[in-house]
Amino acid sequence: MYILGIESSCDDTAAAVLKNDTVVANVLTSQDAVHTKFGGVVPELASRKHLESIHPVVEKALENARIKLTDVDLIAVTRGPGLLGSLLVGFSYAKALAHVTRIPLVGVDHMAGHILSIFLSANRPRFPYIALIVSGGTSAIYLAESFTSFTCLGRTRDDAAGEAFDKVAKLLGLPYPGGPHVSKKAGSGDPSAIKFPRSWLEDDSLDFSFSGLKTAVLNYVNKVKRQGQDLNLENICASFQEAVVDVLVSKTIFAARQYNTPRIVIGGGVSANGRLRESFTHRCDLEDLEFFAPDLNFCTDNGAMIGFAGRHVYEQSGKMELDLDAYSRSPLG
Repeated sequence: MYILGIESSCDDTAAAVLKNDTVVANVLTSQDAVHTKFGGVVPELASRKHLESIHPVVEKALENARIKLTDVDLIAVTRGPGLLGSLLVGFSYAKALAHVTRIPLVGVDHMAGHILSIFLSANRPRFPYIALIVSGGTSAIYLAESFTSFTCLGRTRDDAAGEAFDKVAKLLGLPYPGGPHVSKKAGSGDPSAIKFPRSWLEDDSLDFSFSGLKTAVLNYVNKVKRQGQDLNLENICASFQEAVVDVLVSKTIFAARQYNTPRIVIGGGVSANGRLRESFTHRCDLEDLEFFAPDLNFCTDNGAMIGFAGRHVYEQSGKMELDLDAYSRSPLG
């Protein structure tokens, strides 16, 4: 069974071809060069770039898989959440393909794609597991009980972890996207140099809040500047990163204990962060928990995770009606 997966929820246009559960082609075009000058994603520009890229990306995926569109058995496309203008480009394109070719189509929740992205790697978990999904738009913990059953246990109340990385990077004069630049600076810094706060919220809460941490970094930077001192970017980045990682890891492990689930999976763009992976590996070893992280090329938005999730949606519920629409907020929470 060949599955064509299409993803356009934010600023990456992606398409992939899977043969059953095996990725045979994975193509992505990034818009970083377009949005860097603005320090963040501009929705209108993102949707315009998707319009330019969607057909060539899909054609390239089919070419790399050495198949034709007529060989495809199922089309899976991101239905939401995300930037609505961006979503509609990929979603409308996929519906048009399905209508013309009569290939079955399924809409896939972007969060489900990230929760299941671990199955694109060699080391795959058994169900159930706790999934931490962290990106520029999302910080959430899920209980995954099957390929189609996910329960949101906690989510960010303000800034997502990736968003906090980008905002701190902008504050420090680092390029967009900020996460990799903050992480690189942090590698040369002392994570204990600055005592940035951790927002734990209520005792039993699995929600996140990173806006206070972002403000703490701003206040620290302003204080140092008022004193006429030079900023140690490496120490600031390392201390900020450690505060984010500490909360993400601790709350995810707490969720695993609360729900008596011995397996933890991470996904989303921030799951590529080396310090986050290192901390999870260490803490899970101490807690006798299994830890799973996807291959780096499946951390960011990609069509392969949409194709994989789409196959399981199709097996459970059948094809999607073509009059359904995209959505900006996920029903998964």
